[in-house]
Amino acid sequence: MPSVLIKTYGCQMNERDTEQVASMFLAGGYELTDDEAAADIILINTCSVREKAELKALGKMGLLCSRPTAKPHVVYGFMGCMSQSRAHSLFRDIARLDVVTGTHQYHRVYELCNRLLRSRLGMNITEPIARGAHICSVQGEEGFQNKIKDHLPNPAGCSAFISIMQGCDMHCSYCIVPSTRGEECSRPAADILAEARELVSGGVKEITLLGQIVNRYGKDEPLVGGRSAFVRLLEALCEIDGLERLRFTSPHPIGFREDLVRAYTYLPKLCSHIHFPMQSGSDRILQLMRRPYKHEKYERLCAAMREARPDLAITTDIIVGFPGETDEDFRLTVEAVERIQFDNAFVFQYSPRRDTPAAVMDAQICLRVKEERNHALLEVVNRIATARNHALVGTVQSILVEGPSKNNPLRLQGRTSQNKPVMIPTGSASIGSIVPVHITECTGFTLYGDVQA
Repeated sequence: MPSVLIKTYGCQMNERDTEQVASMFLAGGYELTDDEAAADIILINTCSVREKAELKALGKMGLLCSRPTAKPHVVYGFMGCMSQSRAHSLFRDIARLDVVTGTHQYHRVYELCNRLLRSRLGMNITEPIARGAHICSVQGEEGFQNKIKDHLPNPAGCSAFISIMQGCDMHCSYCIVPSTRGEECSRPAADILAEARELVSGGVKEITLLGQIVNRYGKDEPLVGGRSAFVRLLEALCEIDGLERLRFTSPHPIGFREDLVRAYTYLPKLCSHIHFPMQSGSDRILQLMRRPYKHEKYERLCAAMREARPDLAITTDIIVGFPGETDEDFRLTVEAVERIQFDNAFVFQYSPRRDTPAAVMDAQICLRVKEERNHALLEVVNRIATARNHALVGTVQSILVEGPSKNNPLRLQGRTSQNKPVMIPTGSASIGSIVPVHITECTGFTLYGDVQA
């Protein structure tokens, strides 16, 4: 039986796309492997949001392709966002590379790689592919968003992702995603609901909806009863028997309407956590970023959501060292973090991406300043997050038990509705169950507790 190895860099959407590709290989008679020496096909699903992710993917593939002990028939391929943006140039970077597929072509990865492998093995191919031939498939395709629908079989899996849309129309000045993922296009609600019901029938208790700007789902559909297509989708999903928890990521202040805030008051299955990218606390920098709102609106939305759901945890993304960011701009960001009191934040040093307006802006910030601001802001974020987590010691939290701890075989791990990781003793609950846990300890970002009888 041939085997395939898929390594994934990037966001949850990349993880979901990888799952789709892996399911096609399984259906085609392949087995999945983590053994680089055993794999007949090696694929890397790439990310372009930051330079580091691209360099890691290129470095990894370079090492794999240069192995002297590699089997001569092995097929090497890139897929995903970096493939979409670099396309044919990747073959110049890595001579042994065979296949490059973009973000609109995940549904063709199996077909292309399988055909190439069978040709190399001489297995009944009517049109043999010449040794050294490259396959590049990055063209757009209408309806591609509807093809990300298959999941890997996972008997113990209690959580799953559903991609409800693809692409982005916002064109932030620092972001390469619109050119790699294309324009926004939403999947039919009926297809999403059918996928969710199938997952729940297989034991899934929690679903996370994925979209580049998830709250813009169905943006061209009319309001019904004052509710957007996205809120109506949330309502319909919450009606599925057996689904216990519903999450979504990531929304944008643009299109974040009052109806979505209000949903937190009457949809108990909607988890008490939102990842809500802020990017900067300075209006001047937001304008340079082409984020079409003022920071005051962002804070107002955070306050409204916490009023609707008092136990809501808010996490965020923040970029430091954006071109032209002054000490005053950075101070405004720090002060915003102090006011909002995020439960956690991913802080990134600005990374120029080719073919984006920000990459050629004046007043690029030097690496030393970016590192200093990154470190200073992380100290503030970690102090606030640690204090908010320590405040949960002594409380009882509802935990979805997800599986064994990755670091300690004597513990199981799960998450609260606020998406906080919790460790409990092995044997105290079954995987997939939702149990009350008395929190007894906090070590910064991880909580520990005991299941209540």
